Amino acid sequence: VIPVLTLKPNSPIFRGETVTIRCVIEGGDSDWEYNFIKNDQSVDSDTNIFVWHQLHYYTKVGSYLGKIVDVTVFPFIYVNVSTALPTASVSVSPHGLLYSGETVTLQCDISDYTDWTYWWYRKDQLQSPGSPSKTITTLSDQVSQYQCQGRRTDRPQSSQRSVSLHITNRPKAKLSSDQQDILTGDSVTLTCTVESSGWRFYWYRHRQDSEPVATTSGSSYTLRQVNVSDGGQYRCRAGRGNPVYYTQYSEPVHIQTPPPPPCISPPTLHPLFSRETVTLRCVIHGGEDKDWEYKWFKESHSIYSKTKPEYRISPVYTSHTGSYTCMGVKGNKESKTSDAVQLTVSYLQSSVSLRISPNRTQHFTSKSLSLTCDLKGNSSGWRLMRYTETGVESGCFPNWGSITGSTCTITSTDTGDSGVYWCESGSGQYSNAVNITVSDGDVILENPVHPVTEGDSVTLLCTHRNQPHTNPKAHFYKDGVLISNQTTGEMTIPTVSKSDEGFYKCKSDQIESPESWVTVRVGVIVGLVVVAFLLTIFLVLLCRGK
Repeated sequence: VIPVLTLKPNSPIFRGETVTIRCVIEGGDSDWEYNFIKNDQSVDSDTNIFVWHQLHYYTKVGSYLGKIVDVTVFPFIYVNVSTALPTASVSVSPHGLLYSGETVTLQCDISDYTDWTYWWYRKDQLQSPGSPSKTITTLSDQVSQYQCQGRRTDRPQSSQRSVSLHITNRPKAKLSSDQQDILTGDSVTLTCTVESSGWRFYWYRHRQDSEPVATTSGSSYTLRQVNVSDGGQYRCRAGRGNPVYYTQYSEPVHIQTPPPPPCISPPTLHPLFSRETVTLRCVIHGGEDKDWEYKWFKESHSIYSKTKPEYRISPVYTSHTGSYTCMGVKGNKESKTSDAVQLTVSYLQSSVSLRISPNRTQHFTSKSLSLTCDLKGNSSGWRLMRYTETGVESGCFPNWGSITGSTCTITSTDTGDSGVYWCESGSGQYSNAVNITVSDGDVILENPVHPVTEGDSVTLLCTHRNQPHTNPKAHFYKDGVLISNQTTGEMTIPTVSKSDEGFYKCKSDQIESPESWVTVRVGVIVGLVVVAFLLTIFLVLLCRGK
């Protein structure tokens, strides 16, 4: 009797395969008892077949068999497990760390053989049995891990599983600033940091559920020449892929910019007369949209505090002569103090007045305008002055017009002729002042040149450049608020009061006129409209125009 041990499959044997060992006795009868030896351990078997599952390492297998009391021992055979199963690996697009809920492409790569089907596992649970595709594109929205494995019909019938690919929580962006103390006009760079690559960055101000103020391919966002209005709470987040996968929003970074020193407009150029009205305005450039409280000082002593930027003295007396400054306060934040403005109040009165033709404060460009210094008696010694955007100018001819007697004529007006006009004597006397606006638009507002007395009737007219004799439908505004709709193009205030004083403009055919200030005086007050007050209005209008 010659027994033979056979091994199936034949070499090479891959790790993890199942091996079948058969003991075959040729020429013998069938009442043998079989016992197999596995690594020096005896393993009983009812048959002549021994199956060893998932063989992973080099080993030796033998057998012996007996009949009644006779025992025949056969030499061992050796099973050499020398070949590893093909290796599976997972590549990711886009590259980098993977996050729960992200849409990416995972590709299972197996270098040996080509006829694989692909099996995907998440947390050791089979997700995609026998898919011919190498890729999946949807990740779980939970923290998890992914593996892939290949299987085929021929040997080797499977690959090893790939190394686990870990999916982490949705990342949170981190925002930082390169500046701590930021001044108006400075630049500040915000940097948004996220682990891994391939991101675009979205920048938000004030509210994170608003539209982003900027989107950048790089992780930095620079605010150049920062204004007070740029201050606030900033956040960022990053996104990548299609559809876009977003990180969590960063924690906010606060940018606070102290405003520059305010200025008082206008700087007083001429003395004021008793019982006139003067208005000073505290202007904080870049901070107009803030809820400031304005504090006023005379000779460094606090005299007035209000949420409106204007400080109005009516009537003014010689006791108001002095140096005035202002500052803005918001919560625990203060602006710097403005430069000082000097007010000088005197009893001197003037007997000269300035007359305008056409008799209105607003004029179209390329039109004729006449200004006359009217004096009871002799008007010699008086000259016309004006304050425009370029500064104080004197002498109508040859600077801006022609002179005939005491009348200066500008034959073709230009926007540069806008300004405050008055008459001035060599002895220091002044006429009333008139604030003139020259517009290159198609609509102007006709309003009184001189202050109106409380109780009088006032008519405002909306005039078109190309339709001077018709009055189409117009809307009238006071201090930016609509107050009247008129089909005749004019609005009448039958009995004016001090509350009617303010900035007026009109709109017709969707075209707006410039604004003009209407002054209302209480009763009959001796004295003329102060030059400084109209300079205030002129500079305010310049600021609004810009």
